[in-house]
Amino acid sequence: MPRATIRVLIADEKDAGLIAEMSRQTFYDSFASQNTAANMAKFMNEVFTRANLMEEVEQPGNIFLLAYLDGNPCGYARLRIEEKIPAFGGSSVIEIARIYAVKDVIGKGVGSALMEKCLVIAREKKARTIWLGVWEKNERAIDFYSKWGFKIFGSHIFMLGDDAQTDLLMKKEL
Repeated sequence: MPRATIRVLIADEKDAGLIAEMSRQTFYDSFASQNTAANMAKFMNEVFTRANLMEEVEQPGNIFLLAYLDGNPCGYARLRIEEKIPAFGGSSVIEIARIYAVKDVIGKGVGSALMEKCLVIAREKKARTIWLGVWEKNERAIDFYSKWGFKIFGSHIFMLGDDAQTDLLMKKEL
């Protein structure tokens, strides 16, 4: 059986609706079972709204990637280009603000294809460091990032509704 083809493209404003819908669905699928319905609803309805997500696509400093598996949209990533953050020694850095695959394709290489493209873009933009935050209870994601050479360097609080959760901060020097 032929191997599925994964393509990763840089998204633009016309993709905002698709990105917003995929963002909401993948976030819900990833975290609803481990959080209360009330906290998920509050976050989805106040922070992670379709309108807010569509707005992000047009904001300067954001790069969105869309992954397609055999021509069907199946994942996305959001990069944030950040200028000289003191915590990183004043060098240019890029944050992987989000990287998700739809539930049905997890384990089929979509995350790896997105990560490869994120690293290519970070190098093209001459970033010295690429970093991300990941929920401390998301062991699958932590393992994935570790395999790509990311190391934990700190933590911060992420509010999911009324629940203060700890995100581990991970980075990879380029």
